[in-house]
Amino acid sequence: MQKYLSKGISGVVLFLLGASLVACSPNEEVAPNPLVVNPPVEVPFDINTLSDTYAAIAPYEFRFKWGPYNTHDPSIIKEGSYFYCYSTDAGFGTTVPAGIQVRKSKDLINWEYVGTAFNDLPQQGADFIKQNGGTPFNSLWAPYILKVNNEFRLYYSLSSPTPRLSVIGLATAASPEGPWTEKGLVVTSLNNSIIQTNAIDPTVVVDNSGNHTFYYGSAWDGIYTLKLNPATGLAALHNDKGTRVAQRGFTGNKINGNIEGPEIIYQPELKKYYLFISYDWLETKYNVRVGRSDFPEGPFYDFNGKDINSTEDHGPMILAPYQFAGHSGWQGVAHPAVFADNGQYYMAHQGRPGENKFFMVLHVRKIYWTKDGWPIVSPERFSGTEQTTIPDSELVGIWEQITLSYQVVPGYAEEQVSPDFQTSIPLELKADGTLNNDAASKWTYKAPWLELNWSNGKTDNVYVERGRDWENKKPCLVFTGLNTAGTAIWGRK
Repeated sequence: MQKYLSKGISGVVLFLLGASLVACSPNEEVAPNPLVVNPPVEVPFDINTLSDTYAAIAPYEFRFKWGPYNTHDPSIIKEGSYFYCYSTDAGFGTTVPAGIQVRKSKDLINWEYVGTAFNDLPQQGADFIKQNGGTPFNSLWAPYILKVNNEFRLYYSLSSPTPRLSVIGLATAASPEGPWTEKGLVVTSLNNSIIQTNAIDPTVVVDNSGNHTFYYGSAWDGIYTLKLNPATGLAALHNDKGTRVAQRGFTGNKINGNIEGPEIIYQPELKKYYLFISYDWLETKYNVRVGRSDFPEGPFYDFNGKDINSTEDHGPMILAPYQFAGHSGWQGVAHPAVFADNGQYYMAHQGRPGENKFFMVLHVRKIYWTKDGWPIVSPERFSGTEQTTIPDSELVGIWEQITLSYQVVPGYAEEQVSPDFQTSIPLELKADGTLNNDAASKWTYKAPWLELNWSNGKTDNVYVERGRDWENKKPCLVFTGLNTAGTAIWGRK
């Protein structure tokens, strides 16, 4: 993800312990009075303390209070009882050091800042950029974490102000908290006339035969894939740049926007490979598209059965900037991490509040799967809400509905200044089975699927679950799904 990030110096936390004074006569023997240190009082985590903004604790000196804040381009893995999150060196209004930020959590809600994977730029990546006439940015971007046998593999992105002078490197460790050892460079790109994408934004999938397939790319020539050596985690063929598997459409002779931040998974129940891709400018219109394939190398097909390597924009778009009533909304909601735990899939990504697009908050959402095998995501972040039976009667009433429509705005940061928020409108499910004030529009429910049949011939199939209204801090019902045209439909009640 091509962006300028800041850097800084680590702070120091000082802990002071006091001791009591005891008065006595000069000749009196007094037994030593041992220092009594009361154990720290654990304050139970309160989910309601999580806010959209965090200016008071944004500076680097407060990093151990960040929790989900200042998180961008996450990659998540579970090891033992902890989920570990690795993310870009980014901070709101502050300087942060180069190193890849590391967090951990037991519940995907309450996150603890651990530190950074590196103390500085990895030398091999920095040397490559310097040797090719550039100056590396003092920040690492868009990491990807993978465990192979007992080895943790951390892929990092390092770029420079020189266009497309970038590198993806690999470091390994025996623990998710390091220490990390550089192993080499996976793929590089140069500011030259060779057709290639920008060497940032890595992701990897391992198939049932143990083959490792690598994907990467931002802007330029789209998303590329190449084979890795499973034993080393590096490219199977030296200096292999790979082949393109995805690109954007054009309006006239101008590209419709950025394409970057791939994430690849294999879904064993559906026996498909799913390639999640980020479209558009990261601070505003950033949104997530998905294609699927029977093979790790592709081709990947969109909702309409078209190869996503063709020159057009592809759907479904399953996550985009959105705004519920009475809230500033969330923009920049892409570059996802997709992972599973006990069969439940999740999507993690940053969200930037509408009131100030430079705040970055880690969002984690549940993923569900449609009956025909497409991923859909919850309109609300994961909250650990207990799932109990939802009767038909509980669906009756006024909902907020969001349709994830999309308006093409060709270009990048200069052109895509608007987040294009998809805003909510009222939706009424009546007790007589009709929708709104249209007697010809009907709804039916067979838990967990709600079907909205509209009088114009369109049908929305949506998954219903209990969740948390993060905007108003209370329980709610949510639904998510795709209509017959492949457009995402969200609801909240």
